[in-house]
Amino acid sequence: MKSQVVATASLAMALSFAGPAHAENAAEAEAANPVIIVTGNAQADVAEAQVAATPGGADVVTYQDYADRTVVSLRDALAFSPGVYTQPRFGQEVRISVRGSGLSRSFHMRGLTLLQDGVPINLADDNGDFQELEPIFLDHLEVYRGANALRFGSGTLGGAINGVTPRGDEARGVYARFDGGSFDFARGLISAGSGDERANAWAAISADRHDGDRIHATRRSLRFNGNVGLKLGEGISTRFYASANTIHQKLPGALSLTDALNDPRKGNIVGDQARNIDSLRLQNRTTLDIGGGKLEFGGFFNAKQLDHPIFMVIDQKSEDRGLFARAEFDAGIVSLTVGGESRWGTTRARQFMNLNGKRGALTFRALQKARTSNLYGEMRISPAESFSLIVGGIYADGWREQVREVPSTVTGRASFDAFSPRFGALWRPAPDVQVYANYSRSAEFPTFVELAQQAAFVPVRPQRAWTAEVGTRGRIGSLHWDISAYRADLRGEMLQYTPDANVGIPAATFNASKTLHQGIEAGLAWEPVDWLRLRQIWQYSDFRFQDDVQFANNHLPVVPRHVLRSEVRIGRDALHIAPSLEWVPQGAFADYRNTTRAPGYALLSLSAGATVASGIEIFADLRNLTGKKAVGDIAAVIGASTSNAIYYPTERRAAYAGVRARF
Repeated sequence: MKSQVVATASLAMALSFAGPAHAENAAEAEAANPVIIVTGNAQADVAEAQVAATPGGADVVTYQDYADRTVVSLRDALAFSPGVYTQPRFGQEVRISVRGSGLSRSFHMRGLTLLQDGVPINLADDNGDFQELEPIFLDHLEVYRGANALRFGSGTLGGAINGVTPRGDEARGVYARFDGGSFDFARGLISAGSGDERANAWAAISADRHDGDRIHATRRSLRFNGNVGLKLGEGISTRFYASANTIHQKLPGALSLTDALNDPRKGNIVGDQARNIDSLRLQNRTTLDIGGGKLEFGGFFNAKQLDHPIFMVIDQKSEDRGLFARAEFDAGIVSLTVGGESRWGTTRARQFMNLNGKRGALTFRALQKARTSNLYGEMRISPAESFSLIVGGIYADGWREQVREVPSTVTGRASFDAFSPRFGALWRPAPDVQVYANYSRSAEFPTFVELAQQAAFVPVRPQRAWTAEVGTRGRIGSLHWDISAYRADLRGEMLQYTPDANVGIPAATFNASKTLHQGIEAGLAWEPVDWLRLRQIWQYSDFRFQDDVQFANNHLPVVPRHVLRSEVRIGRDALHIAPSLEWVPQGAFADYRNTTRAPGYALLSLSAGATVASGIEIFADLRNLTGKKAVGDIAAVIGASTSNAIYYPTERRAAYAGVRARF
């Protein structure tokens, strides 16, 4: 796989310089622009228009929003996206949760569809590793919370996050970025784009290393992303994408509360635990203009190898394939969107005894097969230019099979299906203001992590919810806002606890009875003059059991009630500074019994940037200036104490700096 990464990167870097001869002149003409990874905003403008037509919580995060940050993880890119809960564990490992998705998972990702250029990174069983989505490559990210992600074929509680890479005709020339700083962090990125709307290519390669701010947290990676677009004829275009990743991450593990608050540098070296990923993704998207609309279709192939020493050494080689299609028709008063997607894959899973990170005796071998498919449709009726009614739905079908060969031959199978309707209304009282409401169902199928817990499969059921949402977004003068309130009534939420001793199934993950997720997702920005900008997000989360046989109406652990982030940017592109504050007034519960709670905290940081010459900028990123010691994330348990090693500390004090240049 490593040779595939290098070979693919070399090929695409060569392609990225192919294109019309006028590219060099175009790059010179654009040299006076601020140095960002892209020089055009066509893709982001389309994404903003799609968000404005969505009757629910959604937003677009552009590269400029986090350009002055040393992007360690998705947390840095999504820090000011309303409703996206991102908390650090170590290195690029973060918890990503939207509306309480995947609360019981203290590893990997669940309940959220993660895509790059519209194609899922999730495996065919919907399990995923978010480290494969590197924000430093992206033009922008599209965040669709909850059922608002129907356009991506997602029907989960959390919704979808789609990272979009630049195109050669919008990012012409050569771009380079170099970062360095605390804990021996170093990273370099170089990208190049060329072409016009008839033929264009873009490619980028990056390499980084970081010792991490904890013992045994070293990371290194080599990544490549590229795409080539062709106009095949009038109204027909196609684009090919390729990405490859080699990511090596040591795992320092969780700490006791005492250690997290007093000695967060500590890390676990027992077993030399790590997560090493080699992946290759190839995809195509073809667009055809048809009478009164357009048709998009394509396919993808994902190959991934996971070497993961933890309590055992997990070895997984997976191959996933998929097809997708989407058609949009607009007849004025009525518009229609229909689409579908099918992903199917095979994983060859093995486990070995962990001999200090090396493989000992084989203890488990199985062939895992999965398929996840969906069909979706949405009709929009607009009796007036300022008002639309939306009705739609998504039908999802899933199938999982595991044929275990070691330690004994056992076959487990499970299949699921669900239909999730959606109803919404969108009103525009002013050109740049939207008010919306929606009521929708979501369904989330278990992955192999939930199912393959015993000799065969544990009978974990799908998680379902009905969610009501109201909100508004828009701008008036220099004030921008994005505010949503939601209430989700869940049945069968997948949680890592034993629900009832009488059930008789000692599963690590099982279905709860009734739970409630409700909250507010608020983002505000104010720019009264061109040298001053204030940004603020507030996330209110009230997640709890409802009349549970063991836990009554206890709060669900992991996510705190309030999270606030604020930033003030002073200055212009020539010179600016931006102090920021992250405040958690009261920490989250660590257990389902609500006996132990992490303390609250406030973290103060500062970023800055300056233009030093035409096409060259420098930036600095100073984190946790006061050296505050706090808990960032928690691995939930039934009953916790301060001695349980379930706490992940926040980032320690760090300083990073870098330079960006476009030629």
